[in-house]
Amino acid sequence: MNLPTGFSGDPDALIAAAATILDDVTPRFVEGLGAPATVDKGPADFATDLDLELERRITSALVDATGIEVHGEEFGGPDVGAGTVWVLDPIDGTFNYSVGYPACGILLGLLHDGLPVAGLAWFPLNGDRFAGHVGGAITNNGETLPQLHRKSLADTMIACGSFSRGSRGRFPGDYRFAVIGEVSRAVSRIRLFGSTGVDMAYTASGALGGAVCFGYHPWDNAAGVALTLGAGGVVTDLAGAPWHAGSDSALLGAPGVYEELLEVVRSVGDGDDYREGTKR
Repeated sequence: MNLPTGFSGDPDALIAAAATILDDVTPRFVEGLGAPATVDKGPADFATDLDLELERRITSALVDATGIEVHGEEFGGPDVGAGTVWVLDPIDGTFNYSVGYPACGILLGLLHDGLPVAGLAWFPLNGDRFAGHVGGAITNNGETLPQLHRKSLADTMIACGSFSRGSRGRFPGDYRFAVIGEVSRAVSRIRLFGSTGVDMAYTASGALGGAVCFGYHPWDNAAGVALTLGAGGVVTDLAGAPWHAGSDSALLGAPGVYEELLEVVRSVGDGDDYREGTKR
């Protein structure tokens, strides 16, 4: 897959500038582990003061270093579907971070007209620093990782997004439960880490065979989508359409794994079939 049409930047130079900024904030991320919830964002969702602090700091540094505006989870920003924009999640896996569970990190994606360009996923608590771009390759701590090779779904671990059985969102809890159940029948192991960044970055690295992501927020998905594409993987939404910033979900995997995973997800039906009062 190539870089989006019309993108004229140097992705390697932009990644290098962004990596320096994420390295600079890493000590603060580590220091703040266990930060309590301070901003109520809705049912079972919150932010900490450190989310706000890191987003302000990273945003300011990125604009100064690259001249590209930033859309962050906490403060918003320019339209993610138009032009070139950074998309930032200062603490992905906030609940994990707040309780001291190390499956959490900093996610930074670069989009052009809503399509993935580059991604960085920093996990300061275990030392992994993934970076790469579409049409290139990905690295961890500066070392180039092998491209993903064809695998079978049965031989891999698959990560699935967190869920509440009672959720009534775009993908109802019963639908998510059904997807996870069917995937669990077809794979070696299934994992729920509570961090979209972990699910996607470790799919790109090859540690996981693939990931099922029920969320739609571009700050959660953009970095991992770019990394997986750069690694030679396949990414769509749950319906099999190419991923873009307006997608309502993400399904990704190594060649071979992705195709089998999509078949399993499709076998479950549509999320609307699982809404309360709907007969299946």
